[in-house]
Amino acid sequence: MDRHIPFASLHNFRDLGGYRTADGGHRVRPGRLFRSDSLGQLGPGTPDWDRFLSLGIRTVLDLRHPWEADQRGRVPADDSFTYHNLSIEHRPYNQAAQTPDVDPGPYLAERYMEVAEDGTKEIRRALELVAQAAESDEPLVFHCASGKDRTGQLAALVLGLLDIPEPAIIEDFTLTELATPALLADWRTRNGGRTPTWPGFARAPERVMRLYLESFRARYGSPEAYVSQTLGLNAKALSETLRRHLLEPRPTTWPALTYRRATPADAPTLVRLRDTAALWQLARGITQWQPGEKDEAHFRQVMRDGEVWLAYAGNHVAGAWELWWTDPAAWGPRPPDAGYIHRLMTVPHTAPPGAGRMLLAEAESHITTKARPYARLDCLSSNPRLRTYYESAGYTVVGEQPAKDGGSGSPYAVTLLEKRLG
Repeated sequence: MDRHIPFASLHNFRDLGGYRTADGGHRVRPGRLFRSDSLGQLGPGTPDWDRFLSLGIRTVLDLRHPWEADQRGRVPADDSFTYHNLSIEHRPYNQAAQTPDVDPGPYLAERYMEVAEDGTKEIRRALELVAQAAESDEPLVFHCASGKDRTGQLAALVLGLLDIPEPAIIEDFTLTELATPALLADWRTRNGGRTPTWPGFARAPERVMRLYLESFRARYGSPEAYVSQTLGLNAKALSETLRRHLLEPRPTTWPALTYRRATPADAPTLVRLRDTAALWQLARGITQWQPGEKDEAHFRQVMRDGEVWLAYAGNHVAGAWELWWTDPAAWGPRPPDAGYIHRLMTVPHTAPPGAGRMLLAEAESHITTKARPYARLDCLSSNPRLRTYYESAGYTVVGEQPAKDGGSGSPYAVTLLEKRLG
């Protein structure tokens, strides 16, 4: 489920594998390209160090300033990999000290454009090393301090050259949001318990990368144009090298989905799955969910009042859903004639094609076992795309609830859909 690889000392170490190309026919090979926060936090002789070495990484690109590496430490030396310090940022700035009125979107997008303009020598060398590692079939990791800004820029450029569509590039950037609490906690520890004055510190809202990509396109045209005209590399040859060695055909066979009922111990997994799904939506301009809206207590309460189910593809979480037996907030008082499906979630890079329909069908089968003839659900009235999806799965619009109170204190309009079972 999770792109983050768990470490005790690292919070933002991720595999870029699994992102699909624009035509959907290929995906980035897993285990070949990694991004991270500062590897200076690793120490030999620890489980984290053993896990890092087990990934087979042969090249480490440290995108920080040399003084950052000196003050905060660099990855410990080891014969298994080479280390390169390529400071792509030439105009340092202090994010933590920004004032609350600074809007993260335009502020960070402007800083990123400075890096694209100033760091051409280092970015060129970084791309050459990425291509060399790809040709040698050797894993590579690049990182900065938090694994968000400089790392996010290089990731966006490489993914763009691999023909990964812009929404997925934005999504990849926003996944730092899952690490934000831990990154903030580390900052406070290093700074005597203080809190950054800037609320945007360690945050990765989708608008930042969206604005940056818009500015980048306006100035340079495309990743290929930037590489050829600004970096002075052969963009066609570079792209072909990266695509030939870092992409693989999208799987044509998938493990059959299996299901199990969630227990209270699964609540952290469900929160992370739901927050990841929210970031996926936001990267694609869908504002139905926001990260952090549902905590562990929410899922445990649903387990007490109804059911929560997890879907697996092999050993990987592929999705989940909630099953309620009453839903007065949306449907009002009703006889016990339906099950109400909520928070249907799938994981794009681990779930097989059509997983959403499979999860719906499985949820409907559980409703049928309760001798209830209807499956019901609702979706935001402002999300016609989702309404169409449910209609194509056999659901019929039966009404509107103009002021559903979902517990947030801000009522919203939903479309009510129903399916006769059996």
